[in-house]
Amino acid sequence: MDPKLLEQYGPRESMEYDVVIVGGGPAGLSTAIRLKQRAQEAGKEISVCVLEKGSEIGAHILSGAVMDPLALTELIPNWKDLGAPLDTPVVEDRFLFLSENGATATPSWLLPACFQNHGNYVISLGNVVRWLGQQAEALGVEIFPGFPAAEVLYDENGAVMGVATGNMGVGKDGEPTENFQLGMELHAKYTIFSEGARGSLGRQLMRKFNLDEGRDPQAYGLGIKELWEIDPSKHKEGLVIHTAGWPLDSNTYGGSFLYHLPNHQVAVGFIVGLDYGNPYLSPFEEFQRYKTHPSIRHFLEGGKRISYGARAITAGGLLALPKLVFKGGALVGCEAGFLNVSRIKGSHAAIKSGMMAADAAFDALTAERQRDELSAYPAAFEQSWLYEELNKARNFKQWFKKGLTVATLMTGIEQKLLGGKMPWTIHRKKADHECLLPAAQCQPIVYPKPDGKLTFDRLSSVFISNTNHEENQPAHLTLKDASVPVGINLSEYAGPEQRYCPAGVYEFVKNDDDSERLQINAQNCVHCKTCDIKDPTQNIVWVTPEGGGGPNYPNM
Repeated sequence: MDPKLLEQYGPRESMEYDVVIVGGGPAGLSTAIRLKQRAQEAGKEISVCVLEKGSEIGAHILSGAVMDPLALTELIPNWKDLGAPLDTPVVEDRFLFLSENGATATPSWLLPACFQNHGNYVISLGNVVRWLGQQAEALGVEIFPGFPAAEVLYDENGAVMGVATGNMGVGKDGEPTENFQLGMELHAKYTIFSEGARGSLGRQLMRKFNLDEGRDPQAYGLGIKELWEIDPSKHKEGLVIHTAGWPLDSNTYGGSFLYHLPNHQVAVGFIVGLDYGNPYLSPFEEFQRYKTHPSIRHFLEGGKRISYGARAITAGGLLALPKLVFKGGALVGCEAGFLNVSRIKGSHAAIKSGMMAADAAFDALTAERQRDELSAYPAAFEQSWLYEELNKARNFKQWFKKGLTVATLMTGIEQKLLGGKMPWTIHRKKADHECLLPAAQCQPIVYPKPDGKLTFDRLSSVFISNTNHEENQPAHLTLKDASVPVGINLSEYAGPEQRYCPAGVYEFVKNDDDSERLQINAQNCVHCKTCDIKDPTQNIVWVTPEGGGGPNYPNM
C-alpha cells in the first residue's frame, strides 16, 4: 500500500475467506462452484468469493463460441434441466480455404477431429457465464462485480495471502478526489487467479515465482468479433464455418469463424496470430477486409451489425503452459493458457482446470493446510483428458511459423493420420513481440476505406461495444518510458500501436513544433490486452482501471 495513503487514510479494511478467486469467467466460476459442491457433499462450510472487474458477471466475456459440453457435464450433470443457455447444437461444419475471390471447401471426410463439431453447441459464452454466476450464487458463493483485483498480497513467508481491490475516486493526476475510497484487502488460505489471457496479476506472479521458466514463450492471437442480424433466407441455425487463407498472406497465422446462432443472428470473427512480422499489418482492417469476400459477404449483405468486441487469446498450448501452482495459489483457464487452439475452443478447458484446482484446494482445506503449493492440481491435470487433448495438439501453432501450406499438410498428418500420437515435438523460441520486423524491411499495406454497411471504422465499432471508463482517473495503459513510443516504436517500427489496437486507443499526433507524440485514448480500451503483448519494446503495461470500466458485451 502507498505509504502516503496509509498515513492519510490508515490501513485498508480486510475480509477473510477460505478461497478468493480473481476473475468471474468460466474458469473462476467453475472453481467456485466445484468448491461449494465438495463442501456440500462433505457437510462442511467453506467461504468462497469471486472478484470480477466488469460491471456485471459476463460483461467482459468475449468468445466465438462453439462449446464442447464435456467439462460442463462433469461439473453440473443436469445443466439442461437447469436452463443452461446451450440451445443451438452444431448441425453442419464447413472449412474453407480462401483466395481473394474464391473458396475451396475441405471435404468433411478429410477434416481432422479437431475441426469437427458434432455434439457441440453454438453459444454466447457471456450468457453461459451469466448462468454459471447464478449457479455459483445459489450455492452460496459471494460475487463482487465491479471490483478489480489490483494488487497481490504476500504473507511473511512470501506466500500469496490474497489480493487488494483498487482504490476508487483517484483523479487523473493520481491524487485522491472528494470521492476517494481505499481499496479493500481480501485474505485467503488459497487464492485462485482466473483473469483470462495475459492477466495483469498473473504476469506479476509469473515473474515473482518464475512460473514460465523452461517453457516455450506463450503465443497469443487477437480475436475480433461482431454480432450481426442477417436476412432470414440466408440463415441456417447451427451452421459453423471456419476459414483460413485470404486476406492474410501465407506466412501470417490466422483464420475466421462464422457461427449461425438463433434469432437470425450470426457471430462473425477473425483471429490474427500476434507473432506477425509486418508492423503495417492491422488485424482490425484485415477483419473488415475479410467480410468483403464473396463467400462471407453473401451472409452479411442486407443485415445489421449489432455488437463488436475484441480479446487476446492464448495459443501456445501445452508447451507454453507455465507451472500452475505457487505458495498460496494457482492459475486456471486462459490465465495459464489452457485454450486448445487446434479446436478453437477454451471454455471446456477453463471449466475443467477450475474443477481440478478446486479439488486440490478443498482437499488441502480439509487437511487444515493453507498457503502451500497445491501440487495435487498439476498432478490431476497430467492424468486428465484435458492433458491428453492438449498433448495431441502440441505442435499445431508451431507449424504455422513454416507457412500455411506446410501447416495444413502437417496438421493433417498429425491429427488425421497419426491421431495426435506423433513422435516429435516442435518448440517455439520467440515471444510475439520479438517477431515484429523494422518497418524498413516491410511493405506498407493500404487498406480500403470502410463503407459503413459491411465494413466499419474503429470508433463506430467501439461505440457498439458499450465501452465506458470514468474519465477523471489515471490512464490504465501505462508507459515505462514516455520517450519510447516516438523514439523507438515510431522511428523503427512505424508506430505499430496505432494499427494493432482494435479500439483506436493509440494515435500519433503532431505537436505545435511539428514533432510527434503518442496520444493514449484510454477511454476507448476494450481490455483486449494486445498492446501489453505486441508492443515491440514491452514498454506498455496494462493495469486495472477503476471498477466497472471497460466494455459491457451483450450476448457475446
